[in-house]
Amino acid sequence: MISESAHGTPGLRGFARSLRHSPGLGRLLAVRLTSQITDGVFQASLFGAILFNPERHSDPLAIAGGLAVLLLPYSVIGPFAGALLDHWDRRAVLMYANLLRAVLIGLVALSIASGAADTVVLIGALAVTGASRFVASGLSAGLPHVAHRDVIVATNALFTTLGAGMLAVGAGVAALLRALFGPDNLGSALTTLGGVVIALIAAGVAHGFARLALGPDHPDDPGSSAGHAVAVGMLHGVRAVAGSRTVSAALSAIGAHRLVFGMNTLMLLVLSKHTGGGDGLASVGLVAGFTAGGALLAALVTPYSVERFGRRTTLVTALIIGAIAELALLSFQIAVICAAAFVLGLIGQTAKLCGDVAMQVDIADEVRGQVFSVQDAVFNIAYVGAVTVAALVVPYDGHSLGLPILGTVLYLVGAVVVRLMHTPHRAPGLTGDPHRISVNHRHN
Repeated sequence: MISESAHGTPGLRGFARSLRHSPGLGRLLAVRLTSQITDGVFQASLFGAILFNPERHSDPLAIAGGLAVLLLPYSVIGPFAGALLDHWDRRAVLMYANLLRAVLIGLVALSIASGAADTVVLIGALAVTGASRFVASGLSAGLPHVAHRDVIVATNALFTTLGAGMLAVGAGVAALLRALFGPDNLGSALTTLGGVVIALIAAGVAHGFARLALGPDHPDDPGSSAGHAVAVGMLHGVRAVAGSRTVSAALSAIGAHRLVFGMNTLMLLVLSKHTGGGDGLASVGLVAGFTAGGALLAALVTPYSVERFGRRTTLVTALIIGAIAELALLSFQIAVICAAAFVLGLIGQTAKLCGDVAMQVDIADEVRGQVFSVQDAVFNIAYVGAVTVAALVVPYDGHSLGLPILGTVLYLVGAVVVRLMHTPHRAPGLTGDPHRISVNHRHN
């Protein structure tokens, strides 16, 4: 086991040592990167095909519908995915879910090329993101099996932040393919097919794991059928979350951020469509790039902040900074929006990293997948709900004064909730300050 002093260098040095001694860590990182490039290619090509396609026309409610299709499966299918990930071999789930994604992305591309209605395309996208749910939960639930506990914060920082960066890379790949093949139905279909190749690569990398290398070590609800595991899975996950104040506090922070981020996303898409027309996708890509940059910075800042100040202070401070950045959006200037996007990318990824660590450290392995499903429900229902509300109230040109003000209030409320809810959690056998990270401490 690799040791890092509570006052030493947390993070990347320890992670590098873990990588040398755990080949599975590098393989899981490769699965994550290729899987999220697939997501980036597919999501960007889908939005290009529907929102910025000269052969189709979309209004704010149609945009909200597209976002709902991309994300609601993470909440609807999440309970099933979490229960099965705690019941089945997670290595097999990663492999077959990526193979299924490749097939489904191909079918979506065919529907786009044929000029099928938006509803048909979005139903296909619903199936793709449902398969993606199993991949995302499997990666998070399996990480503690290949990462040393004392570098779990840094490992999460690297994995989730590089993963977010790979979404941006995937979007860039889609933009290049779109420029090559064109923005019409046929060009959009060919762009979408790029995701098929990368999903197959991800499946091949996952195949290299040994059976049960990613757990579960002790399946939840042993001896019962998969159907029974699904039936009781969400209940087990909710119960585990309710029993951990650290996890509940982290989910509150994630929920607040996703509400704000959902409103911002809809407002940005309407602004870009109104000001940029068919070229508005470039503005969206620019802001997304700054958001990814903020997430990348979170990989460096969060481990040190948690080490020095603890998870509670890190989360509260992040939400307060987010409130300030949200107010800056009232300028509606692209330079200011990009700067705010960078800060909000940092804030959102910081909350996500703290949440992942809480679930991986404070939750037992046999219900960890189900707890990640609860997080996904919070993560995506909050986002889609906020997008839908914003679509109903945003002006035609996207210049809404009320949405950034509401976002600021939500961040501040989230900070208060985290401050009150997140109390130090001490498990048996722990010594010292529970807010600090060391080989013998949980990350509170």
